[in-house]
Amino acid sequence: MAKALVFVLLVCSTTLAEELPRTITVSGVGKAGSPPDMATISSGVVSVSKTAQEALQMNNQQMEKLIQVLKNKNIADKDIQTSGFSVYPEYVREASTLGKKKVNKISGYRVSNNVSVRVRDLKGLGEILDALVQGGSNQISGVRFGIDTADELTNEARRLAVKDARSRADLYAAATGTKVGKVISISEQGIRSPSPMPRARMAMAEMASSVPIATGEQEVTASVTVMYELD
Repeated sequence: MAKALVFVLLVCSTTLAEELPRTITVSGVGKAGSPPDMATISSGVVSVSKTAQEALQMNNQQMEKLIQVLKNKNIADKDIQTSGFSVYPEYVREASTLGKKKVNKISGYRVSNNVSVRVRDLKGLGEILDALVQGGSNQISGVRFGIDTADELTNEARRLAVKDARSRADLYAAATGTKVGKVISISEQGIRSPSPMPRARMAMAEMASSVPIATGEQEVTASVTVMYELD
C-alpha cells in the first residue's frame, strides 16, 4: 500500500511539473515627451482701502478691466474662472489707551480677487502676461504648462513601456537559453503625468513688456509589469 502511494505521488508531481508553464515576469518603463500646447495663468487684483466697501468697489472696477483685457486677447469665457476671493482686515500695532501694552488695531481692509486663465495659443502668452500687468493686475502667482491632448501622449508612453518589457524579457530568455512566448498577464503600475511648473510670484513693477517665455517639454512616464510564457 505504501509503495502504491509513493508511486501515485511521483506520477502526480511529474504531471504537475509538466502542466505548469515556465514563465518570466518583467517590468517596463516608457517615456513620451511633447512641447506643451497650453498654459494656465493665475492672475488677479489686490486692493487696499480704509473700509471694506471702498476696497471692494476698487477691486471690482479693476477686475472688470482685467477681464476685458483678457477678452480683447481672444480668451474665451470658458477659459476664465474665478479661483479665489477674499476680504480681510489689516492691522497695525499701537499703544493701548489703558497702558503701555500694545494692541492690534484695524488699519484698513484688503480685497483679493484671482482668476485662472487658460491660454491655448502659447505664441501670445508673453503678450498676455504683459497685457495683464498693463491692465492693472498686481498679483500673478505663476504659470503652469500643460498638454491638451495628454491622452495621446500617455498611450504612446504605454506602448513604449510594453516594448521595453519585451526587450528585457528577450534579454533574460537569451541568457537562459529559452525563448519568449505569449503574454500571460499585463498590469499597469502607474502613470506619471507632467508636473506643473512650480509657482513663483512675479514682481509686477519689474516685469518688462513682451515677457520672454520658455515652454520646455512635458513628459509622461508609464510603468507596466508583464508575465510571458517561456518556450
